[in-house]
This record gives sequence, C-alpha cells and structure tokens, in this order.
Amino acid sequence: MKVFLTGATGFVGKGILARLQQEGYPCVCLVRPGSQKYKTMKVDERNGVTWTAGDLFDPSSLAAAMQDCDAVIHLVGIIREQPGKGVTFSRVHAEGTRNVLEAAKQAGIKRFVHMSALGARENATSAYHRTKYEAEQLVQNSGIPHVIFRPSVIFGPGDEFVNMLADLVRMPVTPVIGDGSYPLQPVARETVADVFVQALTLDAAVNRIYETGGPAPISYGQILDEIGAVIGKSRVRKAHIPLALMKPVVNLMEGFSFFPITNTQLTMLLEGNACQDGQLLYDTFTTTRIPFREGISSYLTK
Repeated sequence: MKVFLTGATGFVGKGILARLQQEGYPCVCLVRPGSQKYKTMKVDERNGVTWTAGDLFDPSSLAAAMQDCDAVIHLVGIIREQPGKGVTFSRVHAEGTRNVLEAAKQAGIKRFVHMSALGARENATSAYHRTKYEAEQLVQNSGIPHVIFRPSVIFGPGDEFVNMLADLVRMPVTPVIGDGSYPLQPVARETVADVFVQALTLDAAVNRIYETGGPAPISYGQILDEIGAVIGKSRVRKAHIPLALMKPVVNLMEGFSFFPITNTQLTMLLEGNACQDGQLLYDTFTTTRIPFREGISSYLTK
C-alpha cells in the first residue's frame, strides 16, 4: 500500500511518517513549492519516501502527486489564522480538504484517514471547531472508505504546547487564565501515530470517528503541576488572571504573531478539551496508554 501524506513536515506528521517507515509503507509526502523544511528531517528517502511539490489549493498538483497511491493520510490544519495571506480556518480546513478528497476520488484512493479535532461540531463557538466539523462532513460524504480521528492536545518531543508551558512553569510565578480547572486530555504523539497507521488497514475502523485522548482527563492547573514535577520544581506558584482582564488584552494583541494566544485559542481552552468516549479508541486499536507525566518525562529537561 502506497500512502499519500499531507502535513509530513509538521509536528504530528513527523511522528506518523516515522511510523509509516517503520511499517514499510512507501510514502508520497506533499510539500509546498519552495519549502525546504523536509531537507532538515532525518528521513531515509531510499526507504520508500518521495517528496513532491504541490498545493492544497491547486487541484491539478494534488491529482498528479497522488498517482499510484492507495491511501491518503490528511493532516494539514492551522490553529491561527492569517487572513492577509489567505490563511483562514475555512480555506485550509474545508476548501483544502475538499480539494484533497476530489483528487483522491480521481486517483481511486481506497482509504482516507483524516485528522480532525476534539470538539469539532456543527454549532461550536469557535470557527476552528466549526470548520473542522465541516471538513468531517466532506470526508463522510465523499464515498471513500474513511477513518476520522479527533485528537485532544498532542504532546511529544519537539511539541509547542508542553515546551511553552514548561517555560512558563520555570518562571517565579506562572500566569493562569481563570481558575485553571478546565479539563484537557493530552495524548502522546506515539499513540496518534499508532492509530493513524493502523487505520490504513483495519476494516473494523472504517467510516467511524474516534475521539483521541490520553488515559484520562487532567485539568490545566494539574498539567502545570505535572510539568513542574518533571522539571524538578517542587511547587508551581500560579497567578490567576480573571477572564475579564485577559480578554481585552487578547483582543488588542492577537493580530501580532509573537503574542502566544488568540481569541479562538482562548475560547477553546476555557471550554475544555476532554473526550466523551475515549475508550472506543483503545478498544479498537492496539496502542499503549501513555500517562501525561510519563510521556513528557521522556523529553522535558530540568
């Protein structure tokens, strides 16, 4: 089985590409024209990996790149919009997925494995979740046998989420928006790679949606405490910032790329991101349940 992979140079894509190589799948990885990111990756191209230039918004390039492939793993998504550059949730999540699906139909793709997001739903507060849901609908109505995953926050070596929080925890006082009780269910990239690759051939998973989280929910405040314990900090001192004070700051600053949070991200953080049925994933796929502290201990340094 030859796999067409989008998002291969991203944090999740690197983990999935490594697992595909381990399992012996030849891969065609889509990269934007002119991108040099793939040249820094430790990938043995003799092991069935081909890099091909193409664009989510150039259907002809997708169709050409997908020739002779049997399956698609579609990972591309954004967490922050750049409207001035045409980078919006609607365009990347919905239009981009529509284009990949159309190319997949032309290529006779037999399995489409799609990266959605935990919290994706029709009437979601955030445009991120609404457009992720729209993409899911496109996949479900495509007629292609598919598997959809909705991951919570994904952690692993080189992640942004845990490493950013670790920098905050190292400060004398760590800022926390609100009371910090909102739940998340962080999942290891290793687990995500396991289930995505297994979904290529596991018929029992076809045409189903899987919430993808770690062993159990954990509050944001507890996540900070776990990170503190791993980096050797006996106590994480927290300064709780009322939402009423934080929102005007985000409104003012979210247009600057250096500012770490947008209104969309703030909304999603405060509503929580835990699975309603996290057991189905582990009942269907063979993968290790990796607790948050154990997982981050493998790469966070003191």
